[in-house]
Amino acid sequence: MAEVVDDIIKTLNETNGTDTENVLKKIPATTEGMLIAYTSLVVMALVPIFFGSFRSVELQIKNKLKKEVPESMTEKDAMMFPVIASGALFTLYIIFRVFSKEHINLLVTLYFYVLGVAALNNILGSKFSAILPKSIPKTKYQLQFTESSSEKKHDWINVKFTLHDVLCLVLCATLGTFYLYSKHWIANNIFGLAFAINGIELLHLNTIKIGCILLCGLFVYDIFWVFGTNVMVTVAKSFDAPIKLVFPQDLLENGILAAKNFAMLGLGDIVIPGIFIAFMLRFDQSLKRKTNTYFNATFLAYFLGLLTTVFVMHVFKAAQPALLYLVPACLITPMLVALVCGDLKTLFSYEDHKMEPEKASKKSK
Repeated sequence: MAEVVDDIIKTLNETNGTDTENVLKKIPATTEGMLIAYTSLVVMALVPIFFGSFRSVELQIKNKLKKEVPESMTEKDAMMFPVIASGALFTLYIIFRVFSKEHINLLVTLYFYVLGVAALNNILGSKFSAILPKSIPKTKYQLQFTESSSEKKHDWINVKFTLHDVLCLVLCATLGTFYLYSKHWIANNIFGLAFAINGIELLHLNTIKIGCILLCGLFVYDIFWVFGTNVMVTVAKSFDAPIKLVFPQDLLENGILAAKNFAMLGLGDIVIPGIFIAFMLRFDQSLKRKTNTYFNATFLAYFLGLLTTVFVMHVFKAAQPALLYLVPACLITPMLVALVCGDLKTLFSYEDHKMEPEKASKKSK
């Protein structure tokens, strides 16, 4: 009995201010519960990478048809990204320590409500018409706000949309409102997946060199902030927004509605390797071999790296920097495949789009 009391006291001390009643009610995860939770997180991590990668190829084709150069990360951006991310992370840590967590999360929730609705609407928009009854007309509308004078005419707002677009936006806003009031983990995951798919689709690496710089920088970033300090874990647990995927480990005991003990995976561990894997798919498409060798190999490497992360986390019972395992897997695998296939030089010379020197320098600035 004394050992049980000591364990409870130790748990309460480690929570550092967590509500005592909630800790006492928290049911320890069973083996079955952890297996379901970790399996679900792995599947949810793979889904946005797969669909986001193919959506990035579609976007690249559209940009080429329109002769548009998409926004992409430069080498300088990749070098500065871990530094900027570290500053933002530490700033959030200080804010959560100084100000009330409830007020901060209220502002953050409102901000992510707008972003989440927009992200989900972007994904569902093109497919939404297919699931609507044919009796609902696809009436066209145009919202225009124009400033005109005798010399010139300027459109401040000029948006064209249909009734189906309006209904899709209403559906996304309704789901966002449900999340706003309930903070239910399923709604959180829907918006988290939407953010991840949009991020992988829209964030482009132009060359593999930029990808290597970015991943190596964030490799060090993740290890430092997880192993070196408690900043990353503290912010992740305090930040009440869909920036992470969660799944209850006590689902079998408490059910969907009353679950309290969650396993989590940050969106950064999905999006950052995801944009590199999407680059591999675009490289496969450029080779025109009708096989996605590099994408499949890197996607499999990510999957195995994620399983390794979960295994180590389970064995050591501590938070793990996922990029510690994911970055080597995602970088080494395509290099070895390229070495075997004789594509190493082609891989390092490949660019998503050619940039003029002047534009590149301006973009870097």
